[in-house]
Amino acid sequence: MSSKKKHIAIVAGGYSSEKDISLQSAHEVLKSLDREYYEPSLVEITSDGWFVKNGSPVGVPINRHDFSYMSNGNATHFDAVFNAIHGHPGENGILQAYFELLNIPFTGCSSFCSSVTFNKYACKSLIRQAGIPVARSILIRENERISTENILRQVGLPCFVKPNNGGSSCGISRVNEAGELVKAIGLALAEDNEVIIEEFIPGREITCGVVSTKKEFIAFPITEIISKKEFFDYEAKYTPGGADEITPANIPESLAINCQEKSKKIYTFLGCKGMVRVDYILSQDQLWFLEINTIPGLSEHSIVPQQIRALGRQTSEIFSALLDDIIESSTPIIIPIYHETKVHFTGPRPGSRRSFSFFLSKGRTIIQQ
Repeated sequence: MSSKKKHIAIVAGGYSSEKDISLQSAHEVLKSLDREYYEPSLVEITSDGWFVKNGSPVGVPINRHDFSYMSNGNATHFDAVFNAIHGHPGENGILQAYFELLNIPFTGCSSFCSSVTFNKYACKSLIRQAGIPVARSILIRENERISTENILRQVGLPCFVKPNNGGSSCGISRVNEAGELVKAIGLALAEDNEVIIEEFIPGREITCGVVSTKKEFIAFPITEIISKKEFFDYEAKYTPGGADEITPANIPESLAINCQEKSKKIYTFLGCKGMVRVDYILSQDQLWFLEINTIPGLSEHSIVPQQIRALGRQTSEIFSALLDDIIESSTPIIIPIYHETKVHFTGPRPGSRRSFSFFLSKGRTIIQQ
């Protein structure tokens, strides 16, 4: 990496119920980055706007045309983005597509991979094709006519009702009786316009973090989650003492190795990048895929940082490796400011000639037809 400090945007917040958790993750990253190599700034994305929070409670607005902000009268750009947004728009591919269009390197999965993995039903359908056990499930959409009898015939009782697109267990219910199903669907629809209903698989909940850089491809030690509630919901996740998270999990070594290898297989199969966490139910020595988190929680007490420490590593080391990878992999574009170039393309059919104007400024390319 160049000796010049790299200006890093740590994006946090977002538009979902997970925004507060995202800010906790971002502050941990902000605290961990080595100031000798990085100049980090917190960029908070809210429904009111996008703001750089460099010690100011109000913040400086981000210019969304090129993801810059004004500092001392000059437009300031970032070298890379550390994505710490859980949920919409940072985990579902939308923000990733934005940065891809602007050619700004960012941590984590591509827009395509993020959109697929964030959609629980689509992701489980793919995982099933890879030969990995997945619970039976059905998908219903807002305003769709439903029959509780037909649903329960397919998934049985008890079952879980979840927003199809979402995380942190927001809007999730366990349904033990048929009369609870409609209320549970309404709770999930308050978070998303699609709902996934899954059969219940009895067993132990375990999870495995995975990180890939140019230097290594690691599956972290396994964590077992023992919720003190009926299941590992939002309250159990984020209330101190709401669950016991045991790292490394008290499972046979052969099962732990199997879980790590399966997690790496899923990572590769889905085309993931950066750091993820894969959740399972361990039932009678069989691993059942639950979901994959492509922007896992990174606060001090989150699961993946626990796993990193159990491996004898530091989160700061992993965060730096992720940033170094994307910065070194990016191709710098040296372009005269505000230079316009017209290019003519000839299509495959006679006379199909089209012109485009390329407006090139500070490494950004905007194409006009």
